[in-house]
Amino acid sequence: MSKMEYLKGMPIAVLGGGAAGKTCAADCKLSGSEVRLYDAMPFAETSLRDVDKTGILLDGVQRNKYCFERSGRAYFDLVTTDIGAAVKGAGQIIVAMGSWGHESTFRALIPHLEDGQVVHVFADNFGCLLLRRLMREMGCTKKVIVGGWSSMPYGTRIESIGNFQFPHVSAKYRAITLRGAALPMTDTDDFIEASRYLPCMDAVTQGDGASKANTVLDVDFANVNPVIHVPATILGVSTMENWGVIFCGHDKTTYSMYSHGLCPSICEVQYQFYNEEIALAKAIGVGCPTYKYEMFFSRRSVLTQEYMGLDKDGNDNVVFPLDQPSNEGNTGPNSIHHRYLTEDVPIGCKIYHDLGVQYGVPTPIIDSMIVLAGSFHKKNFFETSRYNLAYLGIDGMSKEELLAYLNDGVYNR
Repeated sequence: MSKMEYLKGMPIAVLGGGAAGKTCAADCKLSGSEVRLYDAMPFAETSLRDVDKTGILLDGVQRNKYCFERSGRAYFDLVTTDIGAAVKGAGQIIVAMGSWGHESTFRALIPHLEDGQVVHVFADNFGCLLLRRLMREMGCTKKVIVGGWSSMPYGTRIESIGNFQFPHVSAKYRAITLRGAALPMTDTDDFIEASRYLPCMDAVTQGDGASKANTVLDVDFANVNPVIHVPATILGVSTMENWGVIFCGHDKTTYSMYSHGLCPSICEVQYQFYNEEIALAKAIGVGCPTYKYEMFFSRRSVLTQEYMGLDKDGNDNVVFPLDQPSNEGNTGPNSIHHRYLTEDVPIGCKIYHDLGVQYGVPTPIIDSMIVLAGSFHKKNFFETSRYNLAYLGIDGMSKEELLAYLNDGVYNR
């Protein structure tokens, strides 16, 4: 019997009422699980409005190599703004939200954690480091497994008009593999095994399977959002801002960074950004995904292999050529205030920069992205972002101290 089989049939708590949270919650409920959906006020006034009555419709193309699909209208066992009620007795807790919501959610969650629970952060984006730091500071000694994943299990969007959100999420694709690890690394095998009892991971479990990263920093380097989103949004900003203006006849909301923004020069910058990530990972002594140069020169960039896999020679099964039109990509961003800049720059890029400073690795491409995004927003993200190594609890650590913490949970500060 699996060590983690006790999770089978236990309630699942989903924290986050955005597209990611609603899709995970609907997917798990449609599988037959007991599901509680939580969001915090004041966001819940919009995100959870009438969801207890309407449920959430999950549909969409759900593209993936093995054609895994789950659709339908899901009615949840609890829709709540009470995090204690959401997680009480839950076996697994899914954190599915923008990273700016992590700290307040973690502070609310920690007093309600119970022994034996497994916390999954989708996408991790340094969430595990932050949660463990807050657990130490709040005196939480509950025996829980805390782990993160490189991405969400889907590319998904909420149907909306203006500020009104319909009770409908549409998944463009489903991942067939994701990179995951726990903090500390000694919990990783149990964390990966726990995901087999998490229905929103079924396309991964029944696909190519979860990929065991060597630390949560490996997971964070495997997050493709900064390397794809940031150069494409910054360097493609003129196309985005002119969509539906100079490029007449287009609805502004139909702009897709993938379909309309990418070009060979931007892809070259993405590749150089990726090489700075490799240098960081090597200097620290952690892993980083391996991508071939040509994999960046596609209308889905390196994301395609997450849901369509690789062939026997290690090449993308599917390539969307840059010289041909494609509607494969999700829509967005529609402005510089989109999370592709407001999250991926002051969090993802900023922490890469800080790791480079601490471990002596130059990051000129990443730094240039931070400077340009800051100029768009008339601020200095180097100074204004609360995300730094102290915020994650790893400032001033030698490489050896950091690895001892990541691998064995040894924290001597």
